[in-house]
Amino acid sequence: MAATEFERPMRALDDTWIGVNFWSRAGGPHMWRRFDESVVAEELALLAAHSLTVTRSFFFWPDFHPEPYRIDEEKCVAFLRFLDLHVEAGLRTIPTFIVGHMSGQNWDPVWRQGRDLYSDVWMVGRQAWFIGEMVRRFATHPAVSAWLVSNEMPLYGGGGGLMGPAEHTDKDAVRTWGELMVAAVRAAGGTQPVSLGDGAWGSEVMGQDNGFRLSWTAPLTDWIGPHSYHMSDDPVRQHLIPAFNSELCAPFGRPVVMEEFGVTSEFASDHNAADYYRQVLHSTLAAGVTGWLGWNNTDFDMPDEEPYSHHPYEMHFGLTTAEGTPKPALGELGAFAATVREHDLPRAQRAPSHTGLLVSAFLDGDFPFWDPTEAAGIRDALLEGYIAGRLADLQPAVVRETGDVPPLPLLLAPAAKAITAPGARGLQAAAAQGSTVWVSFCSGESLNQRGWWWPDVDASFGIRHEARYGLTRPVEGDTLTFRFERAFGDIAAGEDLVFPVGGSEIVRVMLPVLADDDAVIARDGHGRPAIVAKAAGTGRMLLCTYPLELFAARVPFLDRSALVRLYRALGELAGSRDLVTVSADDVYGDILRHPDGAEFAVVVSQADEPRDVTVATPLAKKDVSLPPLGAVVVPLGGPTTPAGPPQPPSRTARLNDEKGTPQ
Repeated sequence: MAATEFERPMRALDDTWIGVNFWSRAGGPHMWRRFDESVVAEELALLAAHSLTVTRSFFFWPDFHPEPYRIDEEKCVAFLRFLDLHVEAGLRTIPTFIVGHMSGQNWDPVWRQGRDLYSDVWMVGRQAWFIGEMVRRFATHPAVSAWLVSNEMPLYGGGGGLMGPAEHTDKDAVRTWGELMVAAVRAAGGTQPVSLGDGAWGSEVMGQDNGFRLSWTAPLTDWIGPHSYHMSDDPVRQHLIPAFNSELCAPFGRPVVMEEFGVTSEFASDHNAADYYRQVLHSTLAAGVTGWLGWNNTDFDMPDEEPYSHHPYEMHFGLTTAEGTPKPALGELGAFAATVREHDLPRAQRAPSHTGLLVSAFLDGDFPFWDPTEAAGIRDALLEGYIAGRLADLQPAVVRETGDVPPLPLLLAPAAKAITAPGARGLQAAAAQGSTVWVSFCSGESLNQRGWWWPDVDASFGIRHEARYGLTRPVEGDTLTFRFERAFGDIAAGEDLVFPVGGSEIVRVMLPVLADDDAVIARDGHGRPAIVAKAAGTGRMLLCTYPLELFAARVPFLDRSALVRLYRALGELAGSRDLVTVSADDVYGDILRHPDGAEFAVVVSQADEPRDVTVATPLAKKDVSLPPLGAVVVPLGGPTTPAGPPQPPSRTARLNDEKGTPQ
């Protein structure tokens, strides 16, 4: 069996940021025009009282830079006092320079006059000059923890974002702009960490190229900052998308900070918003995130002022009401901050994984004559593979096809239409070295070169495919049954699994194959091979003739129990369920370790009902009681940390330590 582990680094900055994006309820984006020191002091004191450590603040660009060669010094005096108030409250802040986009509206300095922010030399120079002026004024202030170049620049300067597809953007100009803005920070004496504030919405995460590619932004900056305001049609997806996005950022070698996330009271009740905060905080911690900034600190009572007059839901993203009363979500954020501090989790690292989730190079690759609309299907099937892997106790690590494919005990390649020939060869080489390699067929979601782009299918999997050019073998009905002809992991011979089928008629297809009987693991309801195995060196190649993960991704409010059961069987077969297991298929866990060996389990429930579960590792076993959608960090013991109960926040899990026994 392959013995390779895959390291999952948990990179952190010197400061651990757990806080909020900040606008005062006295003015919102226009707070600098009517700076109310007493209200701001009250707001900061409340954040500090909830164990928060940092804010992200904003130079509203039209106010601070009213003329091309002039700074508004009155606004700078207000910002200096704002920094002093942070010191008095025991907080720090991350100022953001180019704030032209905010809360559903773009705001230009009057002198911009339509000039391009990326490619107009004079306009780029004015931005760099403004950044330098702000850094020179404030870089030595003890409240400044770091810098952000922009607020969601793809939505302001062009390039697209969460609101829709990418616009045509000069990608070379975007990169040069980013390089010059960071250089301006450094040239003016800014030694603190710096990042771009673009939201991490580019190719490597979202599958759309908006010019901000992690391949160049990560080496340029000190952290990667996803912004997550996604909408979904399934609660588990909704909870785990921020963690999945963070995992996609992790291979690029920088700390990952949840720079923005949150909910508006128009879209979620207070208790559901608190549940969402709890889920995002703990799931992203398990995914290696080391900083969290909720959006935002307060509601606003400004219905007649833009942007709130036309985007009224933007008034109520706050963790406090417009009167300053804390909402339940602030309690969740504060309790999480206390837990992170109590267990000194910034010192922790994630335990290595024995399962790899392969990211097709076609998610972000700039390949000729490739339909980029297919990237959404690749991403969504990958997300379902990630969720099933989480719930099956596989703790999957993201493995990019563009690197060397490591011979992990289990490698998952879920329902990708396209893979490169070197990538397919890498998976087969891993199998020869002992890996169990799971590959599911997929012919995509468009008619453009519809078919599976896997090279030499027959030789790879020991089958004879019977695909017809330009045609497909349709799958009828909304469910699909696999009957297992032989034992498969912990699935018994004769057992049936019923999978949901979703997607358009283009998606609802399968790959007809002929295979020797002794190679067939499972058949569909028509007796056709559904899972086929081929021995390869000391490992095996497994082909699923259906795009199960893409089917699942296209079903709302999904019952994914069969897919989780299948992934658990894959883990048992490969021997990769050996880090931590949880005794319920709707609760998952992961392991964090201090350098001295002390271990902690991050346990997160996706159940709407209470769950009493057993969390087991090779060295310990703990019984944990979880309320609906509960989450907790469980100390498991180690050289310097006794295994004892955590301090649970409201509605998080309660550890029944008396039942815990060594194993």
